[in-house]
Amino acid sequence: MAITKILVANRSEIAIRVFRAANELGLKTVAIWAEEDKYSLHRFKADESYQVGRGPHLTRDMGPIESYLSIEEVIRVARLSGADAIHPGYGLLSESPEFADACAEAGITFIGPKPDTMRRLGNKVAARNLAIEVGVPVI
Repeated sequence: MAITKILVANRSEIAIRVFRAANELGLKTVAIWAEEDKYSLHRFKADESYQVGRGPHLTRDMGPIESYLSIEEVIRVARLSGADAIHPGYGLLSESPEFADACAEAGITFIGPKPDTMRRLGNKVAARNLAIEVGVPVI
């Protein structure tokens, strides 16, 4: 399935870089923003933007860090906006196999490694054990 609209699950300059690349590929872009970032440039550089962490669908307002790290909120906005892919940016959700799993369960393409790859290589001990298992010399 071809990707036509990307939600960037990050903020600021990181998100803007992804928007620029997506634009060069002819893709539509979706930004998410927490209340504290309502005037941030990334919100205005995307084709669409949606607030996360606040609203009547929540039992309480979230702070900025919790808003950007909320897998449920990011998936909610992806569905609401019609995004067919999510780019996690750097840090935050980019290293979360649970987030990649949630994307797959929602039928949304995760732009990044497969969850199993993250589980095996994101953990240094597991990665070292895998290297030993396949015969890669380790120190």
